[in-house]
Amino acid sequence: MKANKVLTIGMMALTAVAAHGGNPELPLDLNSAGDFVILAKTGISTVPSSDITGDMGVSPITASAITGFSLMLDTPSAGQFSTSAQVDGKIYAADYAVPTPTKMTAAISDMESAFTAAALRPLPDTTEFMAGNLSGQTMTPGLHKWSTGVLVNSTLTLDALGDPNAIFIFQISGDLNVASSQQIVLAGGAQARNIFWQVDGPVGAVVGTYAHVEGVLLTSKAISLLTGATFNGKLLAQTRVDLDQNVIMDSNLILPPPVTLTLI
Repeated sequence: MKANKVLTIGMMALTAVAAHGGNPELPLDLNSAGDFVILAKTGISTVPSSDITGDMGVSPITASAITGFSLMLDTPSAGQFSTSAQVDGKIYAADYAVPTPTKMTAAISDMESAFTAAALRPLPDTTEFMAGNLSGQTMTPGLHKWSTGVLVNSTLTLDALGDPNAIFIFQISGDLNVASSQQIVLAGGAQARNIFWQVDGPVGAVVGTYAHVEGVLLTSKAISLLTGATFNGKLLAQTRVDLDQNVIMDSNLILPPPVTLTLI
């Protein structure tokens, strides 16, 4: 089995060189949508209490579609945004005071453009890899395409092969499902902000209970994080985002290096 996995990864690397002439995949530009850790068109909900680091926003739906957060309208800004004890950041909606409506219209447009740009990337390095069952697999940088959904039933490793700027783009025509208590983990210097999941299925993306996912999730439908799931990246949905006691960290944040203590 170990030999088979090594052979599979080697074939993926060879395919990437053949498809792109040895050139790495270019990053996907989120523009103003990248200012948000959660962005949705029809609503954001949570079963309290979630812990979210970064800004959230909805448009064209109004703030009434943001539920479970006990929003507090910010009066010093004359109502341009709200805050919540569950969100370390600002919360925006289409019906808040100017210039927020314009800001949100632009962010939603940029989200839709990024989704389309990801979907139209040509020359995939792999197609239909493992028939969409990525359970227990290791994947390397590049453009990976499926005409079906993608399932993660055991740990999926994304290995940047020592390049912290390496780009992963996943074009998924169906849904993305990460099973309960499973993880998508990073290796070889991979960065969540350089991983893009473009999901075009009829449901969208579902992250199971206590599972963990890394990357920027762009869906044409909904994103659902079940109880206790964690996410390092961005949730950008063209319908809604539903949470349940989740921890979500914005992949734009640069964490300080760990401190090493020397005992004398």
